[in-house]
Amino acid sequence: MVDVVLLSLAEGSGDSCGSGCGGCNTACTPRTPVLACADALRAAGAQVETVMAASDQEIDAALARFDGPPRPDGLTWPSLREDTRLVVATATDGQLRAVVRRLVRRYAPPPSKRPADLAASRTVPDLPPLAILPLDPGNTADLAAQLGLPRTPADVAAAVMNGTVRRLDLLRNDGGSVTLDGALLGGANDEGQAVPWRGRVEVDNALLSDGEEPILACVVGNAAGYAEFDGLRLLADGDPTDGRVEVAVAVPVVVKQRFKGTRVRVEVRRARGRAVSVLPREAELQFLDDGVAGSTSRKRSWWTEQGAWAVYAG
Repeated sequence: MVDVVLLSLAEGSGDSCGSGCGGCNTACTPRTPVLACADALRAAGAQVETVMAASDQEIDAALARFDGPPRPDGLTWPSLREDTRLVVATATDGQLRAVVRRLVRRYAPPPSKRPADLAASRTVPDLPPLAILPLDPGNTADLAAQLGLPRTPADVAAAVMNGTVRRLDLLRNDGGSVTLDGALLGGANDEGQAVPWRGRVEVDNALLSDGEEPILACVVGNAAGYAEFDGLRLLADGDPTDGRVEVAVAVPVVVKQRFKGTRVRVEVRRARGRAVSVLPREAELQFLDDGVAGSTSRKRSWWTEQGAWAVYAG
């Protein structure tokens, strides 16, 4: 018997909408895909428990079902059993990120208790795989669509019961959160035009900006959802399985033209590596991280955890 936890986040919980329910229309409608998926799982022989979580504590309570047996070192570790499986119903990628973030918080050991059986290149063990149940099946831009995952309740149920597990890279950051798709750093004015900012951007040993020149946008990408900005191609090839983060900055460059004065073109600089840091030089820097808005005036760093999380694929 396969036990399935079908986890659905209430509107405004975790990272779901950033603030309230703005921009999260499907979260406010009856979640019939959840009921249809539960029925399909039961028809396939699974025992299903549907859980509605409205807080980190309620998410944690659902995830506790995936704990492994007690360890001699006292660490909480994910179980290797395959008879309990997780489905996350998501209206936004921010909701999915909220669940994965809680998985990381649950299973990442503190540096002082790092166990010998944790890979040297990782700070978290392999997280339990999960299935993504999109609450907006027609969305062609969310992470599930980018990964080519099943979208209908019946297909998601089939993937949970019979599909393969696909392991994906995870970006952790020094703010205590995670990034599944990507982050766009830089704001816009009321007309939607990019507001230039200054900051030092480094990828491993490559320097994309020294902090002295204006930047129109900076993208930290794990997949391909943030590949373009205002019609400009930034990321060359988002690949969430190669163990590297792709970073791009768009910088305005003044070009002098003989007999024609000057013009401004946009130069895109790209680099790939294991880690990236962004240090704003001026006021608060606005950003979108997996669709969730935020700001920072301090250095922010991301690093890659190769294959740390996983999804059930069709």
